[in-house]
Amino acid sequence: MSRIFYVMGRSASGKDTVYKKLLETFPELRPLVTYTTRPMREGEKEGEEYHFSTEQDLENIRREGRLIEQRVYQTVHGPWTYATVDDGSFRPEGPDSFLGIGTLESWNRLREYYGPEAMFPIYLETDPGTLLERALKREKKQTPPRYAELCRRFLADEADFSEDRITAAGIVRRYRNEALDDCLAEIVKDMINYV
Repeated sequence: MSRIFYVMGRSASGKDTVYKKLLETFPELRPLVTYTTRPMREGEKEGEEYHFSTEQDLENIRREGRLIEQRVYQTVHGPWTYATVDDGSFRPEGPDSFLGIGTLESWNRLREYYGPEAMFPIYLETDPGTLLERALKREKKQTPPRYAELCRRFLADEADFSEDRITAAGIVRRYRNEALDDCLAEIVKDMINYV
């Protein structure tokens, strides 16, 4: 059976880093690339982190019936949409497993769409102070830095990743990402029997 191994956690919990390291560790996994209307960050590439799209692109996908889920965030720079699309590449009975990255909300929709047996959660936890330090360090590298958006996301994550929502999403195992190598070793140990 194919699976979607799905990395999630609060902003700056290390999702992108863990995701990239897992793709290196398990080259047989295909990336599950989602869509967004937010601006591309420095260092990102089209089709790798996201498919950078317009609202019209997403409307066309919606009309075609291929939209699994979408989230719209009211940022200080206007609304940014994130979406997962059924492009036909993942099938639970198919030959390929995928590695995805997202939120609890997107996890829930994918689990609903494909079934819980097709999904494998990788939930990252990090100390809030560490989250802020990482987010600030990352934002300082952007041109221009969007500090107000950093603050909005941190506060929004308090509600989006509440204990009630984590429990309701069926997340049982959590991975503490304070020391990357230790965190990755735990994840790999748990994944190895399913890849």
